[in-house]
Amino acid sequence: MRGRAIKLSPSRRLVGDLMRFSIGVPRVTVQRQMNLAPLQQARMAQQSKTSWTVLFLKGYALLSQDVPDLRRAYVKLPRPQLYEYPVSIASVAHEREHEGERIVLLSTIEDPERRPLAEIEALFLAARSKPIHEIKQFRRALKFARAPGPIRWLLMWLGLNLGRQRGRRFGTFQLSVYSGLGAESLNPLTPLTTIFNYGPISEDGTVTVRIHYDHRVMDGANVARALIRFENILNGAIADEARGVASPETEAGAAVPGTRS
Repeated sequence: MRGRAIKLSPSRRLVGDLMRFSIGVPRVTVQRQMNLAPLQQARMAQQSKTSWTVLFLKGYALLSQDVPDLRRAYVKLPRPQLYEYPVSIASVAHEREHEGERIVLLSTIEDPERRPLAEIEALFLAARSKPIHEIKQFRRALKFARAPGPIRWLLMWLGLNLGRQRGRRFGTFQLSVYSGLGAESLNPLTPLTTIFNYGPISEDGTVTVRIHYDHRVMDGANVARALIRFENILNGAIADEARGVASPETEAGAAVPGTRS
């Protein structure tokens, strides 16, 4: 059958490059059925409802403060070792329209544990609505995708295996969800230590939450305990912030040394 060849767009090359470095990560998944009724009630009481993505992202950042494993990465330079970051940098996937194609681009948010929910929401809105050429990370990524393959692969390999560079360029964890479309990903890939997602949230607040983790960095029992802690944070510190009530955890997060205000 005679078809047609379609040239890879810069965004498709970027996805291919990420998969090139993701496929070799020994990734394992742990999931937990959570009851987020307290957080759901706090959100419903808001005049302007915070998106679930923002609530989960800040909750995971607070979780990463408590669980150092989630701020670690397996790197190969100068030798195979674990590298631990003092704070989290979230990597978030955004679907955008560009040159007649739906594409996925990544943005990062530094120190989300210290940022108010409203500030994180504003960053999300900017990444999803501002023209792509006005967003430095998107503009730089598309320019990078036009470089020859061997150069891209070498630079990505170095960036992922130099501890200090890895966090700044790629983030420490990734969030990618489709729950707003009534679907959920069972096997997402990323070169980062963890990627987490969640399914559709029912009316009574139940939801399935998954952490997909690099087994070189941590073990399943630690992740299972982290999911319990994650549920408590979402129904505690995050629900309190959504209600406008200060909590000890959010106050502690604001006091992390070496982070910016």
